[in-house]
Amino acid sequence: MVPAGDPTRDTVTQLGGLLAKGDLVIDGGNSRYTDDRVHAELLAQGGIGYLDCGVSGGVWGRRNGYGLMVGGAAEHVTRLMPVFDALRPEGPRDEGFVHAGDVGAGHFAKMVHNGVEYGLMQAYAEGFELLEAAEVITDVPAVLKAWQRGTVVRSWLLDLLVAALDNDPELARLRGWVQDSGEGRWTVEEAINHAVPAPVISAALFARFSSRQSDSPAMRAVAALRHQFGGHAVEQASPSLSSPSSSSPQNPH
Repeated sequence: MVPAGDPTRDTVTQLGGLLAKGDLVIDGGNSRYTDDRVHAELLAQGGIGYLDCGVSGGVWGRRNGYGLMVGGAAEHVTRLMPVFDALRPEGPRDEGFVHAGDVGAGHFAKMVHNGVEYGLMQAYAEGFELLEAAEVITDVPAVLKAWQRGTVVRSWLLDLLVAALDNDPELARLRGWVQDSGEGRWTVEEAINHAVPAPVISAALFARFSSRQSDSPAMRAVAALRHQFGGHAVEQASPSLSSPSSSSPQNPH
């Protein structure tokens, strides 16, 4: 379980020279599924097996078990089932483990899982912001907490949001800056490749991009256009000229 990309490629290459015929490698990181095929072919030259395993559960997996999505040959999966059974959550195997298909299928399934996660997180975040903005709501954390039982939007992600609000009711100690691991991008790319509409996941990914812009060039362009065609007020970038401008547009319509 090492970072995707060069670290994983280098590790697989090194293992190919160290392991022996009949050994078996599992990539439990977040590699792109297309890399799995390359890694499997490389190791197969030395008779070494390969499985890709998408792993979900985050830092809580050690306590609750990890959701596992595996790709590779059936005989390799069968051989490693004692390992997978030890790592997955308690309960029915098919509710925490899947042999998703051939090499690459495990990481493809995890990629889509993470894309769905992007959308769910963004929906909760937008709901939180709307509750915060509404004067009629006097206790936002309490509202979200009341959603934890009996409602159709209850989930573990909601539980985690409520836990975060318990420590910081307005999330005032955090910056609204969100990184993406790459899997959301890959999910959107695969949606395009398969002509599958994925507006929610795409919007959630783009929202993360927006979070990193302190002053969006695109929104500056929108402000300029509104000022040009309609004379709408704009705010100057200079602190000394921060009040709305009342200058006339060049070409009002």
